[in-house]
Amino acid sequence: MVKLYSTSDRLVLNDVWQTMKTDALKCVVDEPALSSFIHSTILDQNTFDIALVNLLSEKLGAPYLSALNLRKVFSDALLFDRKIIESAIQDLVAVRERDPACISYIHAFIHFKGYIAIQAYRFSNALFRSGRKLLAYHLQSRISEIFSVDINPAAQIGSGIMLDHATGFVMGETAIIGNNCSILQGVTLGGTGNNLGDRHPKVGDYVLIGANASVLGNIKIGQGTKIAAGSVVLDSCPENCTLAGVPAKILNGITSQKPSNTMVQNINYEV
Repeated sequence: MVKLYSTSDRLVLNDVWQTMKTDALKCVVDEPALSSFIHSTILDQNTFDIALVNLLSEKLGAPYLSALNLRKVFSDALLFDRKIIESAIQDLVAVRERDPACISYIHAFIHFKGYIAIQAYRFSNALFRSGRKLLAYHLQSRISEIFSVDINPAAQIGSGIMLDHATGFVMGETAIIGNNCSILQGVTLGGTGNNLGDRHPKVGDYVLIGANASVLGNIKIGQGTKIAAGSVVLDSCPENCTLAGVPAKILNGITSQKPSNTMVQNINYEV
């Protein structure tokens, strides 16, 4: 038998899902106008897995590829890669812990398009790796159309990701994002020309990338780095540094080791 989750992962999954169910019951009482939506999205679903597949299918369905057909597609992707659910839970916890505007797990799950877009990418990535590339690219197009987030399905993204606000986020084919990163709107992880091969950034763990920053080329961003809003990063950098400017330069001083967790975006440094 294939082991789908470790014991600790299963405990976290169950805890988050039960909390979502409890919050959903309260939502139905507090706002009856949303009762039908909350029931169909959360309360009528037996597991987190099924709820996520149902949510994404309803969001991304179209006349030529219905929500019903997408449920089968996404279920197949889960059979190929069960880590999708583990990552989805870690992303949900990350959003709840890091974003003061997030009032509950269910709030992020049904309303935060950055969270939803990242989960949709995870399914497209699984389809891409399983050989269903045409369908993966179709989902990339739908995700961009619905959420204004354009992630190539061949790109690699770790777990514990918060894509805050999300509008305008672009990630190229050979780009990599590590674990526990936080990224704001308008960020581009792109190339610098039309060359083929490995041409996009590699972002380490616990990196914080501010709004409208661009990280370009096959460069490495060290773990724990903070990139200021509006910066254009063209060169690799070491761990735990702060980058700012156009082109970005390394500022004096060391950042918090985990700026993605603290979400502190002001820059303190010596001239």
